[in-house]
Amino acid sequence: MKYAILSDIHGNLEAFQVVLRKCAELEVDQYICLGDIVGYNANPKECLDLIRTLPLAGVVKGNHDEYASNNDEVMEGFNPHARTAVLWTKAQLTYEDRAWLSSLPMRLTVKGTSITAVHATLDSPDAWGYIFDVHHAADNFAYQFTQVCFCGHSHVPVGFCKKPIALHSERQIDEIKDWVARPEDGAVINPYEADSISLELITGYKYLLNVGSIGQPRNKDPRASFAIYDSEERRVTRYRLPYNIRATQEKILAAQLPERLASRLERGS
Repeated sequence: MKYAILSDIHGNLEAFQVVLRKCAELEVDQYICLGDIVGYNANPKECLDLIRTLPLAGVVKGNHDEYASNNDEVMEGFNPHARTAVLWTKAQLTYEDRAWLSSLPMRLTVKGTSITAVHATLDSPDAWGYIFDVHHAADNFAYQFTQVCFCGHSHVPVGFCKKPIALHSERQIDEIKDWVARPEDGAVINPYEADSISLELITGYKYLLNVGSIGQPRNKDPRASFAIYDSEERRVTRYRLPYNIRATQEKILAAQLPERLASRLERGS
């Protein structure tokens, strides 16, 4: 079974469509969405409608989904640009759209799999915390009872593995450097070409994988990022795909959303 792991689409229809075409090419069976379908970009309704047409194995709620579906207009902790985008997004959605977003769980174990899905963190999913290092990962692993946990929220792909107690000598939890491919680590990134990173899952190990963002990457790589989990091969592959950023930017500006939301897309920041 092949599962596409999608996160942080954020109303970016151009990026989402490119990802779905790749999923069709790779013959994905089911889809798991890690939240933040809406927010920031100018096609929240279209992305929400599109994701509900997919064979979904599970969907969890992101913080933008939460604020777009509730009556909180203060949004404490949100920066002004994010708040402006959420208020605009609310006006684009129907009552039924918002009710669907509101009904989503914060975390779930995907039925028939060894996959846990969460937008932010398993230890306190509604606090919207971030996982950036082994210390944050350790907190998450304490609540992880499946081999793999997929998360999003930070828009920055990171990966960690937890070794069996009998195998670790110095550290039981390590960052998976090859999952990331950061420019500052010397990785060569061509924003106009597609590529992928593959990880084979080892029996007895646990994995915590942030798959990056489809709609607003922040790891200095502007390409749409998502992953496919192949349960038969016991392999997770993260894909990076170029898309028509200019078209997305023009829609943001036409909707009179903050200009920074458009300019940051080409920088991947």
